[in-house]
Amino acid sequence: MAGETAAFTAVVALLITAVASQTPPTAYTNHTVGGPAGWFFNATNNISTTNYSSWAASQTFNLGDFLIFRTNSNQTVIQTYNFTTFKSCSSDDASDNDTIHYYGGDSDFNKPLIIPVPLTIKGPNYFFSDVNDGVQCERGMAFEIQVNTGLGLPPSLNQPPPPPYATPPDSDSTQTPPLTIPQTKGNGGFKSVANLRRDFFFMAVMALLLLC
Repeated sequence: MAGETAAFTAVVALLITAVASQTPPTAYTNHTVGGPAGWFFNATNNISTTNYSSWAASQTFNLGDFLIFRTNSNQTVIQTYNFTTFKSCSSDDASDNDTIHYYGGDSDFNKPLIIPVPLTIKGPNYFFSDVNDGVQCERGMAFEIQVNTGLGLPPSLNQPPPPPYATPPDSDSTQTPPLTIPQTKGNGGFKSVANLRRDFFFMAVMALLLLC
C-alpha cells in the first residue's frame, strides 16, 4: 500500500511539473547569453569562457524574446537557421536568407559591445563565433536553441518586408497623352482642330458681311 501511495505521489509530481513547464509566458524576456560570463573566448586557454550549450539548455526561448550578447570585438555573433552552416563553424558559404552576421570581429580589438538579437523565427536557431577560421566555434563558442511561439511576435518585430525595388521606366519611353477635344452639343462627336478653325473663319466672314 505504501509503495502504491509513493508511486501515485511521484506521478502527480511529474504531472504538476509538466503543466508548470507548459505555462504560457506573460511577458517577453531578455536572455543574457552565458549569464555573468557573457560571450567571450579565453585565448590563453583556447576555450570559451563558459559552456554555452549548457546555458542554452537552462533557458526557455519564445518569439519576441531577445538574446543579449555582452561581448567585445574579439568575437563575432552569427545567427543561422541552417544546420549545415552551424556545424561547419563558418558563414562563408551561407545564404543571406538563412544567416545573419552581427557586428564583431573587427580590427579594433577589445572594443566593448552589447549586441541585441531578436528571436523572430520559430524553431531551431543556431549561434556561433567564426573568429580564427572557426576555431572559437569549434572550441565552445556555439549553441543552439528551440524558439517557441510564446506570446507571438510583438508589432515592432512583425512588420512586413518592404516591396521589391522596381527600376523606373526610361524617360524616352514616357509618352505624352493625346490631346482630347471637348465634345460639342448637337453632333454627338468630337470636332477636330481643323473644323474649329473653319467655323471660326465662317463666323468672321459673316460678321464682315453684316457690317457692310
